[in-house]
Amino acid sequence: MQTILSEEARRLPQAAEAERVLRSCVHCGFCNATCPTYQLLGDELDGPRGRIYLIKQMLEGGPVTTKTQLHLDRCLTCRNCETTCPSGVTYHNLLDIGRAELERRVPRPMSERLLRAGLRAVLPRPALFKTLAGVGQTLRPLLPDALKSKLPADPLPAGERPAVRHERHVLMLEGCVQPGLSPNTNAATARVLDRLGISVVDAPRAGCCGAVEFHLNAQHDGLDRARRNIDAWWPAVEAGAEAIVQTASGCGAFVKDYGHLLKDDPAYAAKARRVSELAKDIVEVVRAEPLERLVVSADHRLAFHCPCTLQHAQKLGGAVEEVLQRLGYTLATVPDAHLCCGSAGTYSLTQPELSRQLRDNKLAALESGQPDLIVTANIGCQTHLGGVSRTPVRHWIEIVDAALNSEPYHPHVENLHAKQSRPDRH
Repeated sequence: MQTILSEEARRLPQAAEAERVLRSCVHCGFCNATCPTYQLLGDELDGPRGRIYLIKQMLEGGPVTTKTQLHLDRCLTCRNCETTCPSGVTYHNLLDIGRAELERRVPRPMSERLLRAGLRAVLPRPALFKTLAGVGQTLRPLLPDALKSKLPADPLPAGERPAVRHERHVLMLEGCVQPGLSPNTNAATARVLDRLGISVVDAPRAGCCGAVEFHLNAQHDGLDRARRNIDAWWPAVEAGAEAIVQTASGCGAFVKDYGHLLKDDPAYAAKARRVSELAKDIVEVVRAEPLERLVVSADHRLAFHCPCTLQHAQKLGGAVEEVLQRLGYTLATVPDAHLCCGSAGTYSLTQPELSRQLRDNKLAALESGQPDLIVTANIGCQTHLGGVSRTPVRHWIEIVDAALNSEPYHPHVENLHAKQSRPDRH
């Protein structure tokens, strides 16, 4: 795509990258065929090709309006288009550049500024978020449905974590909202890895991966969090940690991008590149181990929701399904498994109507095979899909942990009743 950046745009730190991405697009339109928002809205400007044109227009000195902002805000950053693109356009990098410049040029209404500031203030702080989530659980009967759906009905408490006892050891990103919404996920991960001869060592100074702030256009703050995590992990990296494990695929996608995001930071470029090399989704660690020697009580029919950040960003589509099948689970077929569920970080809060439509479509697909449980690999998707209180939704590692301990997983009674009340799909 022929591109001539304006003099103003050429002064941007990422001008060369923006121009390279724009020139790599051949405007074929294949991306629109798999874009969730284009499928819902049918508007060229709500597909990747249209959004690329809007960013190109802005960087070439053209008019920029609240309409431009609306169409870029509606993008889920699911990266489905990147999987489809025959030209290898790194759309998400261009979108980050475009959104940051747009934020500078087009002021938001006060209501949007307050919402985004509140999300940036609360979500990246695990202790604060966990406290507020606990208060929300206490007041759950009084909450409006929209807020109630953001809190799990009865999260499993975190079980005991095994002591560090193996020569092999990994770090684990604890995350920001996951400890408050699904406290058992990381504990279950530590137990499963312990059974495989791998210990999880603590890095208490590590916190939020930085994705929340970065994708809400506070990119400087997001990168500062990345730097703090690198500092927190670096002693263990130097001591021989074999991986930095993420149990939320959204965090994993962002940590794997540290090397790119900090490539121009002379103090952190080399360390960020090494951290990105070590970053692994939990499925990458587990699938490399001899799972067949484990005794698993795999007595549930599962539907796996593969998050966009796992299949499109990390290119790990099919990896969890392979592990679950190796362990003996029966998997239901999920139509249109490539499409986003509508969670997309904070998207369900900033674009609630579109998010609900995508969620309902995804649930219909996941439940079409009549599974006992829906399992996923990202806390945002887990909370978003589980908020409807139909088929129970858990992280897949929790189900494996329970099965390894011969403790059959019993879905919550309220969810069983809800499932039984679903209309018959046969």
